[in-house]
Amino acid sequence: MEELNQSLFLLINASTHPSPFLLSAAKLCAEQLILLIPAGLLLGWLRGGEQTRKLMLEAAVCGIVGLSISMLIGMLWQHPRPFMLGLGTNFLEHAADSSFPSDHLTLQWSVAFSFLLHQRLRKSGLILSLLGLPMAWARVYLGVHFPLDMLGAALVATLSAGLCLSAAQWFIGPLFRIASIIHRYLLAPLIRRGWVLK
Repeated sequence: MEELNQSLFLLINASTHPSPFLLSAAKLCAEQLILLIPAGLLLGWLRGGEQTRKLMLEAAVCGIVGLSISMLIGMLWQHPRPFMLGLGTNFLEHAADSSFPSDHLTLQWSVAFSFLLHQRLRKSGLILSLLGLPMAWARVYLGVHFPLDMLGAALVATLSAGLCLSAAQWFIGPLFRIASIIHRYLLAPLIRRGWVLK
């Protein structure tokens, strides 16, 4: 399996002198696409009604659970990154920690898969899921992950989304009440002006 992982990595990984355009595109996908997650959750919360806000909270919790599982796996099973093995080329600075699974993709797909489980957010979930593909490619292309790290992220995200969906009835109510109090306190001036829903 490790031999296959490394062979696939070398097929995707950038050459020694890659195209500047491709390199810039890869860095954008590897580092900036993830910003759509907090931005989307925040926008959904600010512009949505109660039901939408509860789904945003569920997705946020799903992302946190997914990342927690990912970090736990990384602590229990240290898998070196390609550049730690002197394999391929590396064009993205990264700590020399465990590569499996990808934290970036775990967060992206945990939130995306959570959206996919709800009819009203399915389109957004599909878009976020598809945006995970160039992110996955970019992080392998730039030399900080192996392809199987991305498969691991998909499995962790699936587990996280399933766990959060099944447990949502227990945590969403109390969490929504707390978040609503904080929302009304912090955004009171904007709420009075009608710029943000109460």
